[in-house]
Amino acid sequence: VQLQASGGGLVQAGESLRLSCAASGYIFSINTMGWYRQAPGKERELVASIISGGRTNYADSVKGRFTISRDNDKNMGYLQMNNLKPEDTAVYYCNAVIASGWNPTRGDDYWGQGTQVTVSS
Repeated sequence: VQLQASGGGLVQAGESLRLSCAASGYIFSINTMGWYRQAPGKERELVASIISGGRTNYADSVKGRFTISRDNDKNMGYLQMNNLKPEDTAVYYCNAVIASGWNPTRGDDYWGQGTQVTVSS
């Protein structure tokens, strides 16, 4: 099982980006999907998460600007980021709790590689 994140880039403040996270491999089910970010010199922090039923959770700093979603049929997760601010600059990581087809009763934690988001003022 692998996670592949994409969609980062360099934008100006106020612009938008959409991050994608593709899960692949022998997947039985995906429970929680989430996005984390880590800025230089700071700890990794949760940005947003979504469970299989669709309930979402956001960091206070991104509420009203970011939207997390998922496509369960395609094993995809997304993070729509609007009105980006310089303080959103970080490496963004996708994360998911996935039960593989080899062991459907156990969910394991998987991380994608980071994708850089840089917001200039």
